[in-house]
Amino acid sequence: MIRVLIADDSVFMRRVLSDLFNKQDDFTVVGTAINGKEAIAKTQELKPDLLTLDVNMPVMDGLNALAVIMDKFPTPTLMVSSLTQRGTEATIRALALGAVDFISKDGGAISRIDSIADEILSKSRVVASAKVRRIVPGTVVSPTAPQPMSAKKPTLSPSGLSRFASPLLKATGKSTLPVGARANPVQSPLPSKPTGKKLVVIGTSTGGPQALQAVITRLPGNLPCGVTVVQHMPAGFTKTLADRLDTISAVSVKEAENDDIIEPGHVYIAPGNYHLRIKVDGQQRKIVLTQEPPVGNHRPAANVMFDSAAAFGNDIVAVIMTGMGNDGCDGMKKIKQHGGYSIAQNEATSVVYGMPKAVVDAGLADEVQPLQDIANAIVAAVRK
Repeated sequence: MIRVLIADDSVFMRRVLSDLFNKQDDFTVVGTAINGKEAIAKTQELKPDLLTLDVNMPVMDGLNALAVIMDKFPTPTLMVSSLTQRGTEATIRALALGAVDFISKDGGAISRIDSIADEILSKSRVVASAKVRRIVPGTVVSPTAPQPMSAKKPTLSPSGLSRFASPLLKATGKSTLPVGARANPVQSPLPSKPTGKKLVVIGTSTGGPQALQAVITRLPGNLPCGVTVVQHMPAGFTKTLADRLDTISAVSVKEAENDDIIEPGHVYIAPGNYHLRIKVDGQQRKIVLTQEPPVGNHRPAANVMFDSAAAFGNDIVAVIMTGMGNDGCDGMKKIKQHGGYSIAQNEATSVVYGMPKAVVDAGLADEVQPLQDIANAIVAAVRK
């Protein structure tokens, strides 16, 4: 039985969510909270298997409550987010703080809860089964405080980058980060100009925003190749994710656009609702975005990106990270058949060990690494 705590300042939302969960054989609502402060107290008292947490609440908002919860008593958390720009930005910060996933609400969805009931239940079951860990204490950013923005990239110096960094997982594999540590870019010497034709492709899903933050913020700005990313996420959220990562990373990060030329030291995140493919155009590699049918219920799909990348043979370094299901496994098989190199996140640091497990179980992983070592593994692989 999945024990649920619902935190929302809306009486209506608390009631409809309670009714939805209590009608299921595998859920029971053990309590409700009307603000973030009460959510903290009841999470500590009731120790729920699942917390649904609204962002905008009185007394203490959802982000600050989440930061305390993930520091003091980590709990699988599903954010309830509005579809406004402010709500989108707050959701991305919540995922960085340790929330496992989110559901989007707007006026129509709230008035017709049945239209998103299946999504709420399916995501709730996944979130409740996720492995969450204590988040290293760091700066708590409330929804009303904007993220620092700059026309210039942060420098590679630890002090210059650390002030932008958000809390990261206290990893459980080798090379564990000490409490309070910040991620710094890999300091391995790299040429300032590309010396080869390598290309890094990364696929991830549930738990991915936090994993991407842990990896991308550790990549050096002079990485001699480009990186493309598929993160399962709805339209609207991927741009916010890319913009946020861009402010805290030495590499440049953006939401991919059709015909983008893939450049060294740049990361391109597939936009929600679009597949991302890679093509050759003369001496350049370009991004192609399409709205072909979903693959395995995903658009974007890691399999689609991996499948297109396989044609580049041993130039490819493919990374598969935390996520539900097996998206990316079929594409990774083609990458390996064409001589590419593969890195999989290990079970201990995966929020949901589904996508990397499929690759590892199929014997397709050249390396299996804890989250905090994946950036080093990428740098080493592109230098081969």
